[in-house]
Amino acid sequence: MFSSSDKNLRDVRHVTQPLVSVVIPAFNAARFVERTLRSAGRQTYRNLEIIVVNDGSTDDTAKVVEQVALEDSRIRLLSTANRGVAAARNTGIQASTGRFLAFLDADDLWHQTKIEKQVNALERLSPQWAAVYVLHYIINHDDEIIRSCRPVVARGYIYARHLTFKYVGNGSALLVRRDVALEIGGFDSSYAAAGIGGCEDLDFELRLAARYHVEVIPERLVGYRQYPGNMSSNHLQMGQSALEVVRRSLAANAPLPKYAMKSATNATQKYAFWEFQQARDTYLSLVTIWSISRSEPYFVVRLVLDKCLRLIQRCLRLVTTTANGQAPPRMNRPKFDPQIAPSPVERPDETAQFRRHLMRLTEVDAKLSSILEPLANGFAPVAINHKSLLRSRTRKADI
Repeated sequence: MFSSSDKNLRDVRHVTQPLVSVVIPAFNAARFVERTLRSAGRQTYRNLEIIVVNDGSTDDTAKVVEQVALEDSRIRLLSTANRGVAAARNTGIQASTGRFLAFLDADDLWHQTKIEKQVNALERLSPQWAAVYVLHYIINHDDEIIRSCRPVVARGYIYARHLTFKYVGNGSALLVRRDVALEIGGFDSSYAAAGIGGCEDLDFELRLAARYHVEVIPERLVGYRQYPGNMSSNHLQMGQSALEVVRRSLAANAPLPKYAMKSATNATQKYAFWEFQQARDTYLSLVTIWSISRSEPYFVVRLVLDKCLRLIQRCLRLVTTTANGQAPPRMNRPKFDPQIAPSPVERPDETAQFRRHLMRLTEVDAKLSSILEPLANGFAPVAINHKSLLRSRTRKADI
């Protein structure tokens, strides 16, 4: 419940704050949407409008949202036919009136300081900086933290690096200037129409990163939920969607240096391979691993060795369980708590090979940014002419 003291505090503090529009696409989300709405409503940043787009749900999603909205007048419900997450987000964008947009999936959670930290970061920067993202935890259906996201971050012009490392990681981590979201065309609903929805947020991020600078708050402020039945658990579709998103982005921004294109393709194929493995699609797994092996044969060798090691570990666990006569106790996991201060993000272990790889992609971004820089004074967004980059590197096309 939101107390009257919370409402009074909101009235006092939000007077000078720019409005943030929170867009929540919801399809059959009755199980989690109340928790999601409360994590949005309890933000320390109070000047919010919370737009829930009920995307043709057949469960009690609308009823749950309406019930919570009785306690928080900032919540607004829109209902449409089922058209997919991208179309639902676009509906929310069109209905929004805030200077900033924040996207939140209907089963995810936010730390209470997320929006405040993002707005403060973006307000200090010029309009050339269009968005800011945060890190996340993977949580289960009970809000328990399963694992942490990889703490690799980048800021500034990150397009080439984002193609490979996909820093943002989920659809609930980004806050973006509304005018920029409209300028780049919002979210692309053609993926859902083709039956490969799932990575529309990555497509949006790449179109954003190709034209603007992006800031980061290196704190885990999102609980990104994964459980059987949600979109991210459709591994076959997620793998196909990721491959198509990166293919389209490379085609739209070609020609990029060969090294950057190869890096993006290899990284996405590896992601797709693991998704196809979890989907138990043998054909697509073999096709993808064959493609990877042509450029990275050692990946296959490592894959075989890792599989052998996991098989040995599984056998040892089985022997131990049989000897003890009982299954190992269930692990007690901490829960994602929106009120507890986020713990410091550890510095990732980086090999010399990784650092060299990152440095080369950073050089690509620096070159692309130098082409974009002359436009910064006028803040006129245009597509980058990547041919200029290649002409400036005629003797080193493969950076």
